[in-house]
Amino acid sequence: MSKLLNGKLATVFGGSGFVGRYVVRELARRGWRVRAATRRPDLAGHLQPMGVVGQIHAVQANLRYPDSVRAACEGADLVVNCVGVLASVGKQSFKAIHVEGARAVAKAAREAGASHMVHVSAIGADKKASASYARSKAEGEAAVLAEFPGAIIVRPSIVFGPEDDFFNRFASMARMSPLLPLIGGGRTRFQPIYVADLATAVVNASEGMGQPGTIYEAAGPDVLSFRELLDKTQSWSGRNRGYLPMPFFLAKLQAISTALLPNSLRPVTLDQVRMLQHDNVQSQQAKDEGRTIAALGVTQPASVAMIVPGYLERFRSRGQFAHYRN
Repeated sequence: MSKLLNGKLATVFGGSGFVGRYVVRELARRGWRVRAATRRPDLAGHLQPMGVVGQIHAVQANLRYPDSVRAACEGADLVVNCVGVLASVGKQSFKAIHVEGARAVAKAAREAGASHMVHVSAIGADKKASASYARSKAEGEAAVLAEFPGAIIVRPSIVFGPEDDFFNRFASMARMSPLLPLIGGGRTRFQPIYVADLATAVVNASEGMGQPGTIYEAAGPDVLSFRELLDKTQSWSGRNRGYLPMPFFLAKLQAISTALLPNSLRPVTLDQVRMLQHDNVQSQQAKDEGRTIAALGVTQPASVAMIVPGYLERFRSRGQFAHYRN
């Protein structure tokens, strides 16, 4: 473990989540003291082995309560916001988390005198988008830059890794269901980014790489259609299910008809169908202007094929280690 960097402190909001834990790990590896701000610090014990004794400390904070956000930022040299929700539910709405919550973090970071702030957003963020998720992400970016003009914003495409909710979700569906939904013919394109590469880019930005006040797009080396991603998921999890073609209008009707169910039981929300109507890939403008993950020091991001097969092996019908048996 590297020597602590002069006692510098980083606060990571959403530090126990999927992206946040990798940011915490990378910061700790580089010698930062890390304050992981989360709604449930009692469930953040998995962060402790990522650093030396006392290097990582989980604290309670909720983006809907500005006082807790200010307390979490007190004394921090760096603030990173990794908090996001995929569905707007009750008090955890897109507006509360992506807009007002992001604003509260940026304001608290500025008032605490933090020298750097990084905000994790999403490719596709657009104030004119039909999907509430994409609109709220764009509004959140504007709120962050209004409060902390020197903040760096990183927009990832789909993020993959052992704890992801994309490949794991569809591998689980393929294990249980005879058919997988092929929304919009499966033509929507994605450019998945490995979570460890995203974390590296975020921490590089935190340490001075990148232009303050700039929006960067983080995407991996593969541009794959939704159909291609499902094909690979099935291959790597040892399944061979058929597909149920579902036009966008039919998927929207299904989403509306299941609106009263808990999101954990819904196959897809109306907002998610709207997002699937647009490609989720790096823009040509970002490439032309040098606002890519390469500018944040990640020049050889991992491909899907390098990482995903290893953690989908557990979904195989005869178990994770079946191929080792005679």
